[in-house]
Amino acid sequence: MRDRCRALRAALWACAILVPLGVGAQPGSGDGFLFGAPRLSITLRGGRAMPSTGSDVYAFVRQHLTVGQASFASSSYSGDIAIRVTGRTAVVLGAGSSGRSVPSEYRDWVDNSNRPIEQSTDLRRTALTVGVRYALVPPGRSIGQLAWVPTRLVPYVATGVGYTWYRFRQSGDFVDYKTLDVFGTTMESSGWVTTTYGAVGMDYAMTARMGLVTEARYDLGSARMSSDFSGFNRIDLSGLAVTAGLAIRF
Repeated sequence: MRDRCRALRAALWACAILVPLGVGAQPGSGDGFLFGAPRLSITLRGGRAMPSTGSDVYAFVRQHLTVGQASFASSSYSGDIAIRVTGRTAVVLGAGSSGRSVPSEYRDWVDNSNRPIEQSTDLRRTALTVGVRYALVPPGRSIGQLAWVPTRLVPYVATGVGYTWYRFRQSGDFVDYKTLDVFGTTMESSGWVTTTYGAVGMDYAMTARMGLVTEARYDLGSARMSSDFSGFNRIDLSGLAVTAGLAIRF
């Protein structure tokens, strides 16, 4: 799955390079207007993801290891394709990925050589979603029968559903609280779960075809943990992501 996340990031960066080249080769745009309202847009964004880490497995990790409340905050990469269905409404197909590996050691325990007992905790999330985006103001206006001029600043709201692949993995040395022995192991819980999201954003039209988009999005979801984490409740996969990037209109 690590290769899948890397492939997703590579695809997003490839689109960032190739899409503007393709747009520049297309006819039909004038100085500050388009010949007709755009039917599709492609957006690529990057920013910060802040998982809520609200379930008991995170509380256990924070209590016993040198892991803080915000330790799993990480970079976030996302992209979407929006297909206009009405003047203000679009169907949005999206993909996004975030994750971080956090090194740590036990707060209250050391090994027999008085050295730290070290491990790492890894949280990864990759989402595939479909949703609806609604512009709070008209995204543009028609002039005559052909010309379409974009609105400079367009706030929007969005909501949707989808599937999120997650992986929560701990690897390193751990303490057996029954025997107090130190042992090395890797524990993992992963899989696909259904999720929902809500978002607010702003589209700033820099040109007729290109815009700067900022978005705050909250994903909501949880998953049953594997037998490696027996005794814990469902893992919280919710969290906030704040991103910014470029949108290309066609």
